[in-house]
Amino acid sequence: MIRCMLLKPDKSFTYGDHTLIELWQKNPSYQIWIDFDGHQQDQEKALLKELGCHSLAITDAQRERHPPKIELFDNYIFMLYRGIYHPGDDLVFDHLQISMFVGTNIVITSHRKTSMSIDKLFSEEGQKYLLKSPITLALRIFHYSCGIYLQKLFEFEEKLEAIEDKFQFGGDDKMMQEITLYQSRLTKLKRTFNYHSNIGSELKILVTDETPIINQADLHTVTDVHERIERLLSLSQMHYDICSDLVNGYLSVTSHQLNATMRVLTVITAIFIPLGFLAGLYGMNFEYIPELKVANGYFYLLGFMSFISISLVLLFKKKRWL
Repeated sequence: MIRCMLLKPDKSFTYGDHTLIELWQKNPSYQIWIDFDGHQQDQEKALLKELGCHSLAITDAQRERHPPKIELFDNYIFMLYRGIYHPGDDLVFDHLQISMFVGTNIVITSHRKTSMSIDKLFSEEGQKYLLKSPITLALRIFHYSCGIYLQKLFEFEEKLEAIEDKFQFGGDDKMMQEITLYQSRLTKLKRTFNYHSNIGSELKILVTDETPIINQADLHTVTDVHERIERLLSLSQMHYDICSDLVNGYLSVTSHQLNATMRVLTVITAIFIPLGFLAGLYGMNFEYIPELKVANGYFYLLGFMSFISISLVLLFKKKRWL
């Protein structure tokens, strides 16, 4: 599906399909937003080439998976980032690769599935940004996607605080399995936000270079987007560190409990080793063992064994091993 938003010099907007592209081509003063939503790749590629997009950028845009990036071409700024198709709970995201070609009077967005940010701004809300400039609209689409990530991280922060409070009363293997799962998801998010942070840095450089597509007038919008990305990166890192601390704390407590158990078992073993030695000594089948002829030898041996046991228990208590 191809949908278009056309802005005329009198600040009126027209919505329609690909037929608006021909009208835009005939009127250089018009501005247009072209959105490819799950369109056939061959037709999309042909139309993008007709609109002057670079073949390498088109190839990257149509790949099923590609790291987020930004490139400056002669007539366009090409941006590729990971938007959101559907945000779930517990940091589960259905990511969506979104490509944007931004020129002086055109914005082209391409995505294989429905994009929440594009659907949100393909309305009156997006008109005010297209009125300012195509790059402002593109940055606001990116900004809105980051906002969805941010909202979900705030929701996760509340859940993480609840896990911390619960952990104070004792963790278990199920809780650690859950936290480890969150660690894995946060690692993936950090990787995505790192890519996006690079895009924000490159945008600042382009503002400094004063290209026709983006200049100092767009600095505030670029800064706003970059700060939001950096906040996402710092939040995901903070949540990851908290999860790591919880896991390390649980492992430390478990190790301490294991050490305490092993200490008790070691003490018991130390007590019974001399007793087993004495029992084994007098249980040997030699014909002549002098002590066996003692009338009360059995009771003497039990008394001696009791003495050894009590002495060892007292010694271990003094050493604070019990």
